[in-house]
Amino acid sequence: MLLPLLAFVIGVFAIVFFVIRLKLPAFIGLTLSAFIVGIVTPEIPFAEVPAQIATIFGNTMTGIGIPILMASVVGKSLMDSGAAIRIVRGFLNVTGEEKSELSLLGSSYLLSIPVFFDNVFYLLAPLARAMKARTKIKYPLYIACISAGALVTHTLVPPTPGPLAMASNIGVDVGMVMIVGIIVAIPCSVVGGLVYGRWIDKRLDIPLRETMGSTKESLEQVANKPLEELPGLGVSLLPIILPVIFVGSDTITKAIGVSESVGGLTSFIGNPTFALTIAALIAASILAMQKGFSTEELAESLERSLESGGIIVAITAAGGAFGGILKAAGVGQAIAGGLSELGIPLIVSAWLITGLIKIAQGSTTVALLTTSSIMAPFASQLSCHPVYLITAIGTGGMMFSWFNDSGFWIINKVAGLNESETFKVWSFLNPVMSITGIIMTLIMSRLFPLI
Repeated sequence: MLLPLLAFVIGVFAIVFFVIRLKLPAFIGLTLSAFIVGIVTPEIPFAEVPAQIATIFGNTMTGIGIPILMASVVGKSLMDSGAAIRIVRGFLNVTGEEKSELSLLGSSYLLSIPVFFDNVFYLLAPLARAMKARTKIKYPLYIACISAGALVTHTLVPPTPGPLAMASNIGVDVGMVMIVGIIVAIPCSVVGGLVYGRWIDKRLDIPLRETMGSTKESLEQVANKPLEELPGLGVSLLPIILPVIFVGSDTITKAIGVSESVGGLTSFIGNPTFALTIAALIAASILAMQKGFSTEELAESLERSLESGGIIVAITAAGGAFGGILKAAGVGQAIAGGLSELGIPLIVSAWLITGLIKIAQGSTTVALLTTSSIMAPFASQLSCHPVYLITAIGTGGMMFSWFNDSGFWIINKVAGLNESETFKVWSFLNPVMSITGIIMTLIMSRLFPLI
Protein backbone atom coordinates (compact mmCIF):
# COMPACT_ATOMS: atom_id res chain seq x y z
CA MET A 1 0.00 0.00 0.00
CA LEU A 2 2.84 2.40 0.80
CA LEU A 3 4.58 2.14 -2.58
CA PRO A 4 1.53 3.20 -4.64
CA LEU A 5 0.87 6.10 -2.28
CA LEU A 6 4.52 7.13 -2.55
CA ALA A 7 4.22 7.07 -6.35
CA PHE A 8 1.10 9.24 -6.08
CA VAL A 9 2.81 11.81 -3.84
CA ILE A 10 5.89 11.89 -6.07
CA GLY A 11 3.68 12.36 -9.15
CA VAL A 12 1.75 15.28 -7.68
CA PHE A 13 4.94 16.95 -6.44
CA ALA A 14 6.47 16.46 -9.89
CA ILE A 15 3.57 18.28 -11.56
CA VAL A 16 3.74 21.12 -9.05
CA PHE A 17 7.50 21.40 -9.57
CA PHE A 18 7.45 21.33 -13.36
CA VAL A 19 4.33 23.42 -13.99
CA ILE A 20 4.27 25.81 -11.03
CA ARG A 21 7.94 26.12 -10.10
CA LEU A 22 9.68 25.77 -13.48
CA LYS A 23 6.64 27.13 -15.38
CA LEU A 24 6.93 24.49 -18.09
CA PRO A 25 3.95 24.04 -20.44
CA ALA A 26 1.35 21.75 -18.87
CA PHE A 27 1.77 19.15 -21.64
CA ILE A 28 5.50 18.79 -20.96
CA GLY A 29 5.06 18.85 -17.18
CA LEU A 30 2.41 16.11 -17.29
CA THR A 31 4.46 13.93 -19.62
CA LEU A 32 7.60 14.24 -17.49
CA SER A 33 5.56 13.48 -14.37
CA ALA A 34 4.13 10.36 -16.02
CA PHE A 35 7.68 9.17 -16.76
CA ILE A 36 8.73 9.77 -13.16
CA VAL A 37 5.77 7.83 -11.75
CA GLY A 38 6.39 4.99 -14.21
CA ILE A 39 10.07 4.80 -13.24
CA VAL A 40 9.47 4.70 -9.46
CA THR A 41 6.64 2.16 -9.48
CA PRO A 42 7.61 -1.55 -9.56
CA GLU A 43 4.25 -2.51 -11.15
CA ILE A 44 5.49 -1.29 -14.56
CA PRO A 45 8.66 -2.82 -16.03
CA PHE A 46 11.26 -0.11 -16.52
CA ALA A 47 11.70 -0.81 -20.24
CA GLU A 48 7.94 -0.59 -20.88
CA VAL A 49 7.33 2.81 -19.30
CA PRO A 50 7.67 4.91 -22.51
CA ALA A 51 5.52 2.54 -24.56
CA GLN A 52 2.82 2.41 -21.89
CA ILE A 53 2.68 6.20 -21.64
CA ALA A 54 2.37 6.47 -25.44
CA THR A 55 -0.36 3.82 -25.51
CA ILE A 56 -2.46 5.52 -22.83
CA PHE A 57 -1.91 8.90 -24.50
CA GLY A 58 -3.16 7.48 -27.81
CA ASN A 59 -6.19 5.80 -26.23
CA THR A 60 -7.18 9.06 -24.56
CA MET A 61 -6.72 10.95 -27.82
CA THR A 62 -8.98 8.46 -29.62
CA GLY A 63 -11.88 9.19 -27.30
CA ILE A 64 -11.66 12.97 -27.02
CA GLY A 65 -9.50 14.38 -29.82
CA ILE A 66 -12.02 15.23 -32.55
CA PRO A 67 -14.85 16.35 -30.18
CA ILE A 68 -12.58 18.79 -28.36
CA LEU A 69 -11.19 20.23 -31.61
CA MET A 70 -14.71 20.68 -32.97
CA ALA A 71 -15.83 22.26 -29.68
CA SER A 72 -12.97 24.75 -30.11
CA VAL A 73 -14.34 25.71 -33.52
CA VAL A 74 -17.84 26.10 -32.03
CA GLY A 75 -16.61 28.26 -29.17
CA LYS A 76 -14.44 30.63 -31.18
CA SER A 77 -17.02 30.95 -33.96
CA LEU A 78 -19.76 31.82 -31.46
CA MET A 79 -17.59 34.54 -29.96
CA ASP A 80 -16.24 36.01 -33.21
CA SER A 81 -19.64 36.04 -34.93
CA GLY A 82 -21.38 37.82 -32.06
CA ALA A 83 -23.64 34.80 -31.44
CA ALA A 84 -22.39 34.48 -27.86
CA ILE A 85 -23.24 38.13 -27.16
CA ARG A 86 -26.67 37.57 -28.75
CA ILE A 87 -27.33 34.72 -26.32
CA VAL A 88 -26.45 37.00 -23.41
CA ARG A 89 -28.75 39.71 -24.75
CA GLY A 90 -31.50 37.10 -25.08
CA PHE A 91 -31.18 36.28 -21.39
CA LEU A 92 -31.19 40.00 -20.55
CA ASN A 93 -34.42 40.48 -22.49
CA VAL A 94 -36.04 37.79 -20.34
CA THR A 95 -34.71 38.84 -16.93
CA GLY A 96 -34.58 42.61 -17.38
CA GLU A 97 -31.65 44.72 -16.23
CA GLU A 98 -32.89 44.77 -12.63
CA LYS A 99 -32.24 41.00 -12.54
CA SER A 100 -29.20 41.10 -14.80
CA GLU A 101 -27.31 38.73 -12.52
CA LEU A 102 -29.72 36.00 -13.67
CA SER A 103 -28.85 36.70 -17.30
CA LEU A 104 -25.13 36.50 -16.56
CA LEU A 105 -25.56 33.23 -14.64
CA GLY A 106 -27.69 31.65 -17.37
CA SER A 107 -25.42 32.86 -20.15
CA SER A 108 -22.24 31.60 -18.53
CA TYR A 109 -23.89 28.26 -17.64
CA LEU A 110 -25.00 27.69 -21.23
CA LEU A 111 -21.95 29.09 -23.04
CA SER A 112 -19.45 27.09 -20.96
CA ILE A 113 -20.81 23.81 -22.37
CA PRO A 114 -19.03 24.31 -25.73
CA VAL A 115 -16.82 27.31 -24.84
CA PHE A 116 -13.88 26.98 -22.47
CA PHE A 117 -14.09 28.65 -19.04
CA ASP A 118 -11.53 31.37 -19.67
CA ASN A 119 -13.16 32.42 -22.95
CA VAL A 120 -16.58 32.64 -21.30
CA PHE A 121 -15.15 34.87 -18.60
CA TYR A 122 -13.32 37.05 -21.14
CA LEU A 123 -16.65 37.47 -22.96
CA LEU A 124 -18.94 38.19 -20.01
CA ALA A 125 -16.69 40.15 -17.65
CA PRO A 126 -16.85 43.32 -19.83
CA LEU A 127 -20.66 43.09 -19.71
CA ALA A 128 -20.55 42.82 -15.91
CA ARG A 129 -18.21 45.80 -15.77
CA ALA A 130 -20.51 47.79 -18.07
CA MET A 131 -23.50 46.99 -15.82
CA LYS A 132 -21.46 48.13 -12.81
CA ALA A 133 -20.59 51.35 -14.65
CA ARG A 134 -24.29 52.05 -15.25
CA THR A 135 -25.83 50.84 -11.99
CA LYS A 136 -22.92 51.41 -9.55
CA ILE A 137 -23.96 48.26 -7.63
CA LYS A 138 -23.82 44.44 -7.51
CA TYR A 139 -20.36 43.96 -9.04
CA PRO A 140 -19.30 41.10 -6.67
CA LEU A 141 -22.64 39.40 -7.44
CA TYR A 142 -22.10 39.78 -11.18
CA ILE A 143 -18.61 38.23 -10.99
CA ALA A 144 -19.84 35.40 -8.76
CA CYS A 145 -22.66 34.57 -11.19
CA ILE A 146 -20.37 34.51 -14.23
CA SER A 147 -17.81 32.40 -12.37
CA ALA A 148 -20.35 29.93 -10.99
CA GLY A 149 -22.15 29.34 -14.27
CA ALA A 150 -18.95 28.91 -16.28
CA LEU A 151 -17.17 26.72 -13.73
CA VAL A 152 -19.96 24.24 -13.12
CA THR A 153 -20.60 23.17 -16.71
CA HIS A 154 -16.84 23.27 -17.35
CA THR A 155 -16.38 20.47 -14.78
CA LEU A 156 -19.61 18.51 -15.25
CA VAL A 157 -20.98 18.71 -18.80
CA PRO A 158 -19.37 17.35 -22.02
CA PRO A 159 -17.97 18.32 -24.49
CA THR A 160 -15.74 20.26 -22.12
CA PRO A 161 -12.47 18.25 -22.06
CA GLY A 162 -12.58 17.11 -18.42
CA PRO A 163 -16.09 15.60 -18.41
CA LEU A 164 -15.59 14.16 -21.88
CA ALA A 165 -12.37 12.42 -20.84
CA MET A 166 -13.96 11.18 -17.60
CA ALA A 167 -16.75 9.55 -19.57
CA SER A 168 -14.13 7.79 -21.68
CA ASN A 169 -11.98 6.73 -18.71
CA ILE A 170 -14.85 5.32 -16.64
CA GLY A 171 -16.79 3.96 -19.61
CA VAL A 172 -20.04 5.90 -19.21
CA ASP A 173 -22.24 6.99 -22.11
CA VAL A 174 -21.53 10.65 -22.93
CA GLY A 175 -25.24 11.43 -23.18
CA MET A 176 -25.82 10.10 -19.66
CA VAL A 177 -22.94 12.24 -18.36
CA MET A 178 -24.40 15.24 -20.17
CA ILE A 179 -27.93 14.78 -18.76
CA VAL A 180 -26.96 14.03 -15.16
CA GLY A 181 -24.19 16.65 -15.26
CA ILE A 182 -26.65 19.35 -16.34
CA ILE A 183 -29.00 18.38 -13.49
CA VAL A 184 -26.29 18.39 -10.80
CA ALA A 185 -24.86 21.63 -12.18
CA ILE A 186 -28.07 23.62 -11.71
CA PRO A 187 -28.14 23.74 -7.86
CA CYS A 188 -24.36 24.22 -7.79
CA SER A 189 -24.59 27.31 -9.97
CA VAL A 190 -27.62 28.71 -8.13
CA VAL A 191 -26.15 28.24 -4.65
CA GLY A 192 -22.74 29.52 -5.73
CA GLY A 193 -23.76 32.33 -8.06
CA LEU A 194 -26.94 33.65 -6.46
CA VAL A 195 -26.86 32.60 -2.80
CA TYR A 196 -23.15 33.04 -2.12
CA GLY A 197 -22.95 35.90 -4.66
CA ARG A 198 -25.64 37.90 -2.86
CA TRP A 199 -24.06 37.11 0.51
CA ILE A 200 -20.63 38.38 -0.50
CA ASP A 201 -22.13 41.33 -2.39
CA LYS A 202 -23.55 42.69 0.87
CA ARG A 203 -20.12 42.50 2.53
CA LEU A 204 -17.80 43.66 -0.22
CA ASP A 205 -17.73 46.85 -2.28
CA ILE A 206 -15.40 46.56 -5.28
CA PRO A 207 -14.67 49.75 -7.24
CA LEU A 208 -14.60 49.66 -11.03
CA ARG A 209 -10.93 49.83 -11.98
CA GLU A 210 -9.46 50.09 -15.47
CA THR A 211 -7.99 46.75 -16.47
CA MET A 212 -6.90 44.89 -19.60
CA GLY A 213 -7.03 48.20 -21.47
CA SER A 214 -10.81 48.57 -21.08
CA THR A 215 -12.39 51.93 -20.32
CA LYS A 216 -15.91 52.78 -19.22
CA GLU A 217 -16.78 53.87 -22.76
CA SER A 218 -15.55 50.65 -24.37
CA LEU A 219 -17.47 48.59 -21.81
CA GLU A 220 -20.71 50.41 -22.55
CA GLN A 221 -20.13 49.91 -26.29
CA VAL A 222 -19.93 46.12 -25.81
CA ALA A 223 -23.05 46.04 -23.66
CA ASN A 224 -25.09 48.23 -26.04
CA LYS A 225 -24.14 46.75 -29.40
CA PRO A 226 -27.24 46.98 -31.67
CA LEU A 227 -29.19 43.76 -32.16
CA GLU A 228 -29.18 44.18 -35.93
CA GLU A 229 -25.39 43.71 -35.87
CA LEU A 230 -25.79 40.31 -34.17
CA PRO A 231 -27.09 36.93 -35.43
CA GLY A 232 -30.61 35.84 -34.51
CA LEU A 233 -31.14 34.17 -31.14
CA GLY A 234 -32.37 30.87 -32.56
CA VAL A 235 -29.44 30.63 -34.95
CA SER A 236 -27.02 31.57 -32.17
CA LEU A 237 -28.32 28.79 -29.91
CA LEU A 238 -28.29 26.09 -32.60
CA PRO A 239 -24.61 25.03 -32.29
CA ILE A 240 -25.13 24.53 -28.53
CA ILE A 241 -28.56 22.92 -28.48
CA LEU A 242 -28.19 20.59 -31.49
CA PRO A 243 -25.32 18.43 -30.18
CA VAL A 244 -27.11 18.12 -26.82
CA ILE A 245 -30.21 16.84 -28.66
CA PHE A 246 -28.17 14.48 -30.85
CA VAL A 247 -26.15 12.98 -27.99
CA GLY A 248 -29.19 12.86 -25.71
CA SER A 249 -31.25 11.03 -28.34
CA ASP A 250 -28.78 8.16 -28.35
CA THR A 251 -28.90 7.88 -24.57
CA ILE A 252 -32.71 7.91 -24.50
CA THR A 253 -33.15 5.33 -27.27
CA LYS A 254 -30.69 3.00 -25.54
CA ALA A 255 -32.58 3.39 -22.28
CA ILE A 256 -36.06 2.69 -23.66
CA GLY A 257 -35.11 0.12 -26.30
CA VAL A 258 -35.98 0.78 -29.95
CA SER A 259 -35.72 -0.97 -33.28
CA GLU A 260 -32.29 -1.70 -34.67
CA SER A 261 -32.69 0.80 -37.53
CA VAL A 262 -33.67 3.66 -35.22
CA GLY A 263 -31.02 2.69 -32.70
CA GLY A 264 -28.38 2.65 -35.44
CA LEU A 265 -29.36 6.13 -36.56
CA THR A 266 -29.27 7.65 -33.07
CA SER A 267 -25.97 5.90 -32.32
CA PHE A 268 -24.52 7.57 -35.42
CA ILE A 269 -25.82 11.10 -34.87
CA GLY A 270 -25.43 10.81 -31.09
CA ASN A 271 -21.74 10.01 -31.23
CA PRO A 272 -19.91 13.10 -29.91
CA THR A 273 -17.52 13.02 -32.87
CA PHE A 274 -20.41 13.47 -35.33
CA ALA A 275 -22.58 15.73 -33.14
CA LEU A 276 -19.76 18.21 -32.50
CA THR A 277 -18.66 18.13 -36.14
CA ILE A 278 -22.15 19.21 -37.25
CA ALA A 279 -22.20 21.88 -34.53
CA ALA A 280 -18.82 23.17 -35.74
CA LEU A 281 -20.04 23.39 -39.33
CA ILE A 282 -23.12 25.35 -38.26
CA ALA A 283 -21.10 27.71 -36.05
CA ALA A 284 -18.57 28.29 -38.82
CA SER A 285 -21.39 29.03 -41.26
CA ILE A 286 -22.85 31.60 -38.87
CA LEU A 287 -19.43 33.24 -38.59
CA ALA A 288 -18.94 33.32 -42.36
CA MET A 289 -22.37 34.84 -43.01
CA GLN A 290 -22.14 37.34 -40.18
CA LYS A 291 -18.67 38.58 -41.10
CA GLY A 292 -19.01 38.16 -44.86
CA PHE A 293 -15.89 36.02 -44.89
CA SER A 294 -14.43 34.64 -48.08
CA THR A 295 -13.48 30.97 -48.17
CA GLU A 296 -9.87 31.87 -47.41
CA GLU A 297 -10.77 34.13 -44.48
CA LEU A 298 -13.04 31.48 -42.97
CA ALA A 299 -10.31 28.84 -43.34
CA GLU A 300 -7.83 31.13 -41.57
CA SER A 301 -10.27 31.66 -38.68
CA LEU A 302 -10.94 27.94 -38.34
CA GLU A 303 -7.22 27.19 -38.35
CA ARG A 304 -6.74 29.53 -35.39
CA SER A 305 -9.56 27.71 -33.57
CA LEU A 306 -7.91 24.36 -34.22
CA GLU A 307 -4.53 25.64 -33.05
CA SER A 308 -5.94 26.61 -29.66
CA GLY A 309 -7.96 23.41 -29.49
CA GLY A 310 -4.88 21.34 -30.31
CA ILE A 311 -3.18 22.62 -27.17
CA ILE A 312 -6.19 21.56 -25.09
CA VAL A 313 -6.26 18.11 -26.72
CA ALA A 314 -2.55 17.61 -26.06
CA ILE A 315 -2.85 18.62 -22.41
CA THR A 316 -5.93 16.44 -21.93
CA ALA A 317 -4.27 13.38 -23.49
CA ALA A 318 -1.11 13.95 -21.44
CA GLY A 319 -3.26 14.20 -18.33
CA GLY A 320 -4.86 10.91 -19.33
CA ALA A 321 -1.42 9.33 -19.66
CA PHE A 322 -0.39 10.61 -16.23
CA GLY A 323 -3.59 9.30 -14.66
CA GLY A 324 -3.25 5.98 -16.48
CA ILE A 325 0.26 5.46 -15.12
CA LEU A 326 -1.00 6.19 -11.59
CA LYS A 327 -3.75 3.65 -12.17
CA ALA A 328 -1.22 1.05 -13.32
CA ALA A 329 0.83 1.79 -10.20
CA GLY A 330 -2.11 0.70 -8.03
CA VAL A 331 -2.75 4.15 -6.60
CA GLY A 332 -6.53 3.74 -6.81
CA GLN A 333 -6.61 0.53 -4.81
CA ALA A 334 -4.31 1.99 -2.15
CA ILE A 335 -6.23 5.24 -1.67
CA ALA A 336 -9.69 3.73 -1.93
CA GLY A 337 -8.72 0.94 0.44
CA GLY A 338 -7.37 3.39 3.02
CA LEU A 339 -10.43 5.62 2.83
CA SER A 340 -12.71 2.57 2.98
CA GLU A 341 -11.07 1.53 6.24
CA LEU A 342 -12.01 4.96 7.57
CA GLY A 343 -15.62 4.33 6.55
CA ILE A 344 -15.60 6.83 3.66
CA PRO A 345 -17.76 5.74 0.67
CA LEU A 346 -16.21 5.46 -2.80
CA ILE A 347 -18.13 8.44 -4.16
CA VAL A 348 -16.95 10.70 -1.35
CA SER A 349 -13.43 9.28 -1.72
CA ALA A 350 -13.41 10.28 -5.40
CA TRP A 351 -14.56 13.79 -4.45
CA LEU A 352 -11.83 14.14 -1.81
CA ILE A 353 -9.04 12.80 -4.03
CA THR A 354 -9.98 15.17 -6.86
CA GLY A 355 -10.08 18.13 -4.50
CA LEU A 356 -6.65 17.36 -3.06
CA ILE A 357 -5.10 17.00 -6.52
CA LYS A 358 -6.78 20.21 -7.64
CA ILE A 359 -5.50 22.18 -4.65
CA ALA A 360 -1.98 20.74 -5.02
CA GLN A 361 -1.38 21.48 -8.69
CA GLY A 362 -4.05 23.98 -9.77
CA SER A 363 -5.48 22.50 -12.96
CA THR A 364 -9.10 21.30 -12.75
CA THR A 365 -8.79 19.24 -15.94
CA VAL A 366 -5.68 17.43 -14.66
CA ALA A 367 -7.45 16.67 -11.38
CA LEU A 368 -10.49 15.25 -13.19
CA LEU A 369 -8.40 13.13 -15.55
CA THR A 370 -6.11 11.80 -12.83
CA THR A 371 -8.89 10.84 -10.42
CA SER A 372 -11.12 9.31 -13.09
CA SER A 373 -8.24 7.06 -14.15
CA ILE A 374 -7.50 6.11 -10.55
CA MET A 375 -11.15 5.39 -9.65
CA ALA A 376 -12.25 3.71 -12.91
CA PRO A 377 -11.64 0.14 -11.62
CA PHE A 378 -14.07 0.74 -8.75
CA ALA A 379 -17.03 1.82 -10.89
CA SER A 380 -18.45 -1.72 -10.87
CA GLN A 381 -18.43 -1.78 -7.06
CA LEU A 382 -20.91 1.08 -6.73
CA SER A 383 -24.51 0.48 -5.73
CA CYS A 384 -25.54 3.19 -8.22
CA HIS A 385 -24.77 4.14 -11.82
CA PRO A 386 -21.10 5.11 -12.37
CA VAL A 387 -22.24 8.45 -13.79
CA TYR A 388 -22.42 9.56 -10.14
CA LEU A 389 -18.74 8.76 -9.76
CA ILE A 390 -18.15 11.24 -12.57
CA THR A 391 -20.26 13.99 -10.96
CA ALA A 392 -18.46 13.38 -7.65
CA ILE A 393 -15.10 13.82 -9.37
CA GLY A 394 -16.39 16.86 -11.29
CA THR A 395 -17.61 18.59 -8.15
CA GLY A 396 -14.36 17.67 -6.39
CA GLY A 397 -12.57 19.65 -9.08
CA MET A 398 -14.26 22.80 -7.73
CA MET A 399 -12.99 22.32 -4.17
CA PHE A 400 -10.69 25.35 -3.99
CA SER A 401 -8.78 27.70 -6.28
CA TRP A 402 -5.77 29.78 -5.32
CA PHE A 403 -2.50 31.14 -6.71
CA ASN A 404 -1.52 27.99 -8.65
CA ASP A 405 -4.77 28.01 -10.69
CA SER A 406 -4.83 30.01 -13.93
CA GLY A 407 -8.54 30.64 -13.33
CA PHE A 408 -7.66 32.65 -10.22
CA TRP A 409 -5.50 35.04 -12.24
CA ILE A 410 -7.94 35.28 -15.16
CA ILE A 411 -10.64 36.50 -12.79
CA ASN A 412 -8.18 38.69 -10.91
CA LYS A 413 -6.92 40.51 -14.02
CA VAL A 414 -9.97 40.53 -16.30
CA ALA A 415 -12.43 41.61 -13.59
CA GLY A 416 -10.02 44.15 -12.11
CA LEU A 417 -9.86 42.68 -8.60
CA ASN A 418 -7.00 42.62 -6.12
CA GLU A 419 -5.85 39.33 -4.59
CA SER A 420 -7.94 39.69 -1.44
CA GLU A 421 -11.09 40.42 -3.44
CA THR A 422 -10.37 37.46 -5.74
CA PHE A 423 -10.17 35.12 -2.77
CA LYS A 424 -13.47 36.40 -1.38
CA VAL A 425 -15.42 36.41 -4.66
CA TRP A 426 -13.84 33.42 -6.46
CA SER A 427 -11.77 31.17 -4.21
CA PHE A 428 -14.40 30.74 -1.51
CA LEU A 429 -17.14 30.41 -4.12
CA ASN A 430 -15.49 27.14 -5.21
CA PRO A 431 -15.98 25.12 -1.97
CA VAL A 432 -19.57 26.36 -1.70
CA MET A 433 -20.29 24.88 -5.12
CA SER A 434 -18.20 21.76 -4.50
CA ILE A 435 -20.01 20.88 -1.26
CA THR A 436 -23.38 21.56 -2.90
CA GLY A 437 -22.38 19.28 -5.77
CA ILE A 438 -21.32 16.31 -3.66
CA ILE A 439 -24.49 16.61 -1.55
CA MET A 440 -26.58 16.69 -4.72
CA THR A 441 -24.67 13.69 -6.09
CA LEU A 442 -25.22 11.65 -2.92
CA ILE A 443 -28.94 12.48 -2.84
CA MET A 444 -29.48 11.65 -6.50
CA SER A 445 -27.47 8.42 -6.29
CA ARG A 446 -29.69 7.30 -3.43
CA LEU A 447 -33.04 8.40 -4.88
CA PHE A 448 -32.27 7.63 -8.55
CA PRO A 449 -29.55 4.96 -8.64
CA LEU A 450 -30.27 4.33 -12.37
CA ILE A 451 -29.45 0.60 -12.15
